Amino acid sequence: MTDGIVLTSLEDGVLVVTLNRPEAMNALSVALSHELTRTLARAAQPDVRAVVLTGAGRGFCAGADLRDTRTGDVAREGLRATYHPMVLALTALEKPVIAAVNGPVAGAGLALALAADARIAAPAAKLVPAFATIGLVPDSGVGYLAARVLGEARALRWLAGGEPMLADEALACGVFEAIADAPVPPAVALATRLASTPGRAYGLTKRMLWAEGRRLLAANLDVEVDLQHLAVSDPQRAAARARAVDDMGSRTPEKEKP
Repeated sequence: MTDGIVLTSLEDGVLVVTLNRPEAMNALSVALSHELTRTLARAAQPDVRAVVLTGAGRGFCAGADLRDTRTGDVAREGLRATYHPMVLALTALEKPVIAAVNGPVAGAGLALALAADARIAAPAAKLVPAFATIGLVPDSGVGYLAARVLGEARALRWLAGGEPMLADEALACGVFEAIADAPVPPAVALATRLASTPGRAYGLTKRMLWAEGRRLLAANLDVEVDLQHLAVSDPQRAAARARAVDDMGSRTPEKEKP
């Protein structure tokens, strides 16, 4: 069942999209990823003038759900079938997209935050690259998007180092537009203001600034699939993943464990 894993609310043309797996810090299961892709496709309709993306509970998105059952080649089939359509649908929206980062965001979830036009965050928000610590390279477009937002040198140090970026640092380097105790209302206000640009000016300007970027993002998604396959095949990767799953289980209350 996928009912309720993505919540939507449309008011005055602003569609608030909420990832709704709070018990898993909104980790990206296959079902959640597919439902979000469908939701973003529907957001292209004329009655939606802007989108605000946020998470339920205390986290924005914990990245890939490591306990999700998958079939086939995860590095190739999994990325192309699950995460790539979601990221491409998000960047294809020629209207304001604001991320209300209500808490920690990690791994593939970073693509959702970094692909937005702007990010307003709670004080407890932090950006956790996560990939290197479990023997992987950034995927889901995170590498390209991080370099676009941070610059290549800073993005490389952050992603390869694996250290979380806290809210104050993210604000200082321009990743976050602002910090607010409750980030959704100011995100809606910003989305509303940007959507008030006359005619198609905002969307066409966004298309212009993303014209080369979308081509490069698509190429990057193809490259990262092959690189992730190499990373997944490394013997040290299995041990790193097992430690991550064990650590996740140790932090989950008994009644929520699978």
